Amino acid sequence: MTITFKQETFRDDFTYSNSPDNIRRFPFPFDRDDYMYSVNMEPHVLGKAGTIYESLIDVDEHYLAEMHDRALVLKEDPLRCQALPHMMLAQWDTLELLMEQQAAGYPEHFTLIRNGDQWRWINRPMGIDDTFTFGDPSTLPYPPMEYITRQAQGDFAIVDQRQDNLWMDAGMVTTQADWSLDFDIGMNFMEWHGPVPLAHQIGVFDRALKFLLNLQQGKPTRRFNWTMTINPRLDTSPENYPKWGTDRTTVTPDNVGSKVHLRVELQSLWRLPRSNAILFVIRCYLISMDELVTVPKWARRFPRVLKNLPPELVDYKGLTRFRDTTVEWLSQYDDGAPTSPGFWPD
Repeated sequence: MTITFKQETFRDDFTYSNSPDNIRRFPFPFDRDDYMYSVNMEPHVLGKAGTIYESLIDVDEHYLAEMHDRALVLKEDPLRCQALPHMMLAQWDTLELLMEQQAAGYPEHFTLIRNGDQWRWINRPMGIDDTFTFGDPSTLPYPPMEYITRQAQGDFAIVDQRQDNLWMDAGMVTTQADWSLDFDIGMNFMEWHGPVPLAHQIGVFDRALKFLLNLQQGKPTRRFNWTMTINPRLDTSPENYPKWGTDRTTVTPDNVGSKVHLRVELQSLWRLPRSNAILFVIRCYLISMDELVTVPKWARRFPRVLKNLPPELVDYKGLTRFRDTTVEWLSQYDDGAPTSPGFWPD
């Protein structure tokens, strides 16, 4: 599949937008008219052409713009990419997985050639053609995880498994929804999920941890997470809160359509073969309300979901200041008709 890559921005003048085809492949995360936390895991397997599941590591029209934004974030704050010393084998696992999946899914854009431990990686969109020795970090311009995640959309957290728990010991995190790798690195699964309301009381994380500890190699799994963002800003990190926190006060009935964005994470989880670590791929997708309401099913469903959210989730997701304004704006597109089951457009 040949992709037409867009030149756009996720900061300053915010020129990001989705083409009509990209709107229809957007991972709308609500399969019914209400929402509550659940483990919601399913096998991460290939799906229909024209969806985000066409390849297991998705590359879309925003690829080059996202990679440019990542480079800007890393220049400002190198600590967005960190790895503890014992994670080097997991770094190489991650490099191999991402190269394999991008080359398999998009052979016209990416090529991986292996001759023993002598590898050649060609990334045509970014103009990269590098030969290196697998296992020797001195043959790459960056450490292996940083090298490949500067060329892959989404955030990446590598967790080590020990003591019947998972520990966040490496990551590349520049597009996160208000959490910090620098704060969380070295924490275990329950510690870094500590702030999430309601889910602990109903046992979501206990079940999730038990499931992940038994994740098998070659059987990745996936789930959705979501929040909302004002303006199409990828970097909504705690470190940069002064740059984006006040955006929430700028929503009016007249600018909901262009300013308010649904922010969805497709989280895929992979058992890595050599290190036995788990790679969390946290791929972020953004869609404005103007774009979302072009799909009638989503235009009906989303205001119903927002209106009925538990107050604790409204507060946790940072929606308090603009939720009601957004629901009111969206309600003009809800004709009261039933919505069909499932995520995808009718």
